[in-house]
Order: sequence, then C-alpha cells, then structure tokens
Amino acid sequence: MFILIGFFAQLVDGALGMAFGVLCTTALLAFGMPPAVASAMTHITEVFTTAASGASHVWQRNVDWKLVMRLAPAGMVGGILGAYVLSNIDGKVIEPFISVYLILIGIYILIKAFRPMFQRDVHDWTVPLVGFAGGGLDAAGGGGWGPIVTTSLIGRGHDPKKVIGSTSLTEFAVTLTISATFIVTLGWSQLDAAVGLIIGGVLAAPIGAYIVKHLPVRPLMIAVSLIIIATSVVRFF
Repeated sequence: MFILIGFFAQLVDGALGMAFGVLCTTALLAFGMPPAVASAMTHITEVFTTAASGASHVWQRNVDWKLVMRLAPAGMVGGILGAYVLSNIDGKVIEPFISVYLILIGIYILIKAFRPMFQRDVHDWTVPLVGFAGGGLDAAGGGGWGPIVTTSLIGRGHDPKKVIGSTSLTEFAVTLTISATFIVTLGWSQLDAAVGLIIGGVLAAPIGAYIVKHLPVRPLMIAVSLIIIATSVVRFF
C-alpha cells in the first residue's frame, strides 16, 4: 500500500511539479496515521525525490544560486520549527487544523487550474519570508512547499524557470532538515514504512516526466485538488 501511495503521488508530482507532499500526507492520514508520523514519512521520502530533481535542475542550469541562498536558510528554520511543534502536539488536537490546511491547498490548486496567477514585481526582502512560511507549513502540514513557494515567487514576477529550478534544489535542503528533526523527535522505529513510499516514488519518477508531454495538465490539477479536498473533508465525520 505504501508503494502504491508513493507511486501515485510521484506520478502526479512529476506531471504537475507539485503535490507529492500533500497527496502522501492526505493518504496516510486517511489510513489513520498520526499527523507527525505521516509528515515525517512523507519528508523522508522526499529527500530522495528532491535530490534527483534538484540535481537535474543544476545540470540544466535552471538554478539561481542567489535565490537559493535567500530561500534555503529561512526555509530550513521554518521547517525545523514546524516539525518540532508537530512532533510535540497531540495528534488528535492538531489533525483538524492539518485537514483544514490540506483543504485550502486543494482549493488553491483548483483555482490555479482555472485561473493562473498574474505576474507582478516583488522586492527581494519577501523571499526569506516566503521560504520561512513555506518550510514551516510544509513540515506542519506534511506538504505544501511547491504550492506555496513556487507559485508565490512565480506569481510575483520572478523568472519561472529559475524559480522552479531554485525551489526544487532548495526543497532538498529543507526536506533533509525536516526529516532529521522528525527522526530526532520521533525515532526511526515509527518511520520504517517510508521505505515503501521511497520505492514507489522512485519507480514513478520517469513515468511522471513522460506524462508531462502527453496528458493535459488542467484535468490532472482538477482531479488532484478534488482528491485532496474530499479525503480531508471526510476526516471531519
């Protein structure tokens, strides 16, 4: 089951450039997994997927190193705080808030499917703030770095190619930091099922790249958003 979850989530992420974290976390929560464990397993898996993605963007020269240097430290600090807070709060207390967050991410993706964000100029001082918020919410919610950071920077006028490459590389550093924090606070014994997610994600990676060329993006975004919203809403009943 974990292999299937990782496979499907990476398939979608490869086609959209986002949604691996929120899909994995949503699926794991639907199976009754505590929020902290679900987020931890998702981020440990993403260490491998983001490493491959980041290396590819460096090879293709899609990375703006100045942007990385401004995003990475803030994102890592936000990720550590988000992971620490999630690890030390009762799962039943935080789960409704996580569900609301995932629903909002699902709605955001749905809106983007129909109405792409307009570009506008941005001042450099906002980049660390976006990174900090993205890292914190990504850790606490189990996903969201791509929807929050990538879309925010592109929507504010940064070069899309450089944003995608730079945030993909930065996500590796943020994910590695979040994963280490979870392992220290939770221990590895609760996270060994992440191996299945890793296997599924690695197997799906090349297929996701193929889908990008052949499947319309809008229907896929709509489907993903509806899955995230539906599975999150169900947990309130």
